Amino acid sequence: MSTTDRVCRARHPRRPRKRFISKPLRGLLLTSLGCALGCALLGCTKTAPTRDVEVAGERFDLTGLEPKRADLVTAALAQIGTPYAYGGETPHRALDCSGLTLVAHQAVGMRIPRVSTQQQAAARPLQGPPQPGDLVFFRTAPSQYHVGLMVDRQRFVHASTSKRRVRLADLDNPYWRERFLGAGSYL
Repeated sequence: MSTTDRVCRARHPRRPRKRFISKPLRGLLLTSLGCALGCALLGCTKTAPTRDVEVAGERFDLTGLEPKRADLVTAALAQIGTPYAYGGETPHRALDCSGLTLVAHQAVGMRIPRVSTQQQAAARPLQGPPQPGDLVFFRTAPSQYHVGLMVDRQRFVHASTSKRRVRLADLDNPYWRERFLGAGSYL
């Protein structure tokens, strides 16, 4: 440092700048301003984004669901129309009922047992009505069991042996209501 610099600083010492807004608060304000500016430029509205899934011409609104639950329902709905095959667990090619629920859970990073009776035994039993993403269990014959995954409060997706494909069914249908064993969840 030269003599001139020292003399100059002695006459005019640097004063610390006063900060009226703390660094974290300033960062938050700048981020909020950036988001507001981005929305203004892109034409965003203040309403919450919707999360609609369309399958076979039908729309499912999953907006109110927590993300993992919505992803699970989406994964199961994506299999509608897949051919039924006993022991099948190949997405979009061949599925049975427990193969469908296995594939849907795997799609969201969850591991569940392969067989429907084991899925029921390992799931957390539900006391109230099943929600989207929960499993519903049925006894369809003396030694046959069936499982489906709820997609809304009334319907479930399952691999149907009678229709030979993955499809939707109504939980209130007399056939399913008479055979209903209970519901469980891995969420």
